[in-house]
Amino acid sequence: MSTLPVILYRYDTSPFSHKIDNVLLLKRIPHQRVNVSPMLPRPEITDFLGIVYRRIPILAIGNDVYCDTSLIVSTLERRFPATNGHGTLFPAGKHGKGRDTGLIKAFSKFYADNTLFPPATNLIPWGKLPAAFLKDRSALRGAPINTEAMAANRGISESTLSTHMMLIEEQLSDSREWLFDTESPSLADISVHFVLAWGKSFRGTEALFDQGRIPLTMQWLNRVSAFINEQRENQAAPVKIHGLDAANKIVASTHEAYSVVGFDSIEAARLGVSEGGNVQVAPEDTGRAYPTIGKLVALNREEVVLEVQGSKGLVRCHFPRLGFSIRVSQESKL
Repeated sequence: MSTLPVILYRYDTSPFSHKIDNVLLLKRIPHQRVNVSPMLPRPEITDFLGIVYRRIPILAIGNDVYCDTSLIVSTLERRFPATNGHGTLFPAGKHGKGRDTGLIKAFSKFYADNTLFPPATNLIPWGKLPAAFLKDRSALRGAPINTEAMAANRGISESTLSTHMMLIEEQLSDSREWLFDTESPSLADISVHFVLAWGKSFRGTEALFDQGRIPLTMQWLNRVSAFINEQRENQAAPVKIHGLDAANKIVASTHEAYSVVGFDSIEAARLGVSEGGNVQVAPEDTGRAYPTIGKLVALNREEVVLEVQGSKGLVRCHFPRLGFSIRVSQESKL
């Protein structure tokens, strides 16, 4: 069982932060929180840790800092296993069925995060948001946000979400309790729940989340919410700490041996990178203009690890392979 500090960087209005909040509750992992600004700058991350990656949340376990929720969840499952008394994100199926680990990971990343979530963002009242926030999110997207166009397309987004919820309704039509008919909620349930619960929180969505049209989906949504609330009531609340204190804890902690991830020379050759070389890693969609630069120390088919130098010391920064680009960089951060 890990005794290293677990520190989550998040902010309250981030739906993906709530996804990881719920994962940590389900896994029963004590942790600390650093609440950061919804907009740049975030010196707690970019300055103290040297990580330019700007999407939230990120999570540190000791000196290892994990970016993107897809890698965070798989790492938490690996480093805090059910055999050590923690919950699991990949419970066995009912009726003696096995664990659909790979399928649930793919479903969470490529369906819930990449397909279901985007139309839900059009439920945001973009026209009422501050100009500074719109400027920040335009920089993240790499293109200006046209609030009038977003408002005009809201009906299309609602119709798209309605169709998605019809699919969820179909999945639940055999009276199963959880989406993949597991013994307890899985990552699939957490990943769809956070999108729909977030979307439902906006004004004017009552018709979209109509109990009469999607009764099974609404029952399931309430069931997952009740499960999460029960976990919250039975666990100590996370302790909030300042970014400087968090950075000092992280740089003073040990990191996992690089051999845990290893170095796949075949994948490195395909990518045109080499062990010990200077590389930059960035998302392939939003946030492409914010690459993190560091020394390549580990690489496999799931993740890439860089040594990154921040003002408070050296950290090991982990990114998932899927959805991220890895390129040789001429700039050094060490």
